[in-house]
Amino acid sequence: MSVAPGCRFCRANGLMEDTPEPVAPGFFLLGSLDPTMPQSVMIVPERHMETPFDLEPAEWAQMPQALAAARARLRPFDPEGFTIGWNVGPVAGQTVAHVHLHVIARRADGPGQGQGIRGLLRRVP
Repeated sequence: MSVAPGCRFCRANGLMEDTPEPVAPGFFLLGSLDPTMPQSVMIVPERHMETPFDLEPAEWAQMPQALAAARARLRPFDPEGFTIGWNVGPVAGQTVAHVHLHVIARRADGPGQGQGIRGLLRRVP
C-alpha cells in the first residue's frame, strides 16, 4: 500500500481528525469536517495517489460500490440531487494531495440551489 509521509488522508500516518468508514475494497468514506457542509462525504482510496488519473482499473471497478455507500450515508439528509466531483491540482481547488471524490447531497431549499458545476464554471472569466 502506497503511503506519503505527512499526508492526512493516508491512514497509516494517523493524521485524520475523523473516523474513516471502509466502504469498498481499497476505499473509505470521510465525512465533512466543515460545519456548513454536513451533507457531504468524500470517497478516498487507501492507496496514496494525487489524482484520479492514477487510479488502477481494479480501483475504478470498486467505485460503484463506494458511490452506493456514499449515497446511503447521505440518505438522512433526504437529498433531491447530488453534486459529485474531483478537484485535481491546486489550481482546481485540491487542498489535500491525495485523490478524493466529493459527494454532496443537494436540496432545492439548500444553499446554492440550482447551481451545479456548470454554473460555477460559467463565472470563471
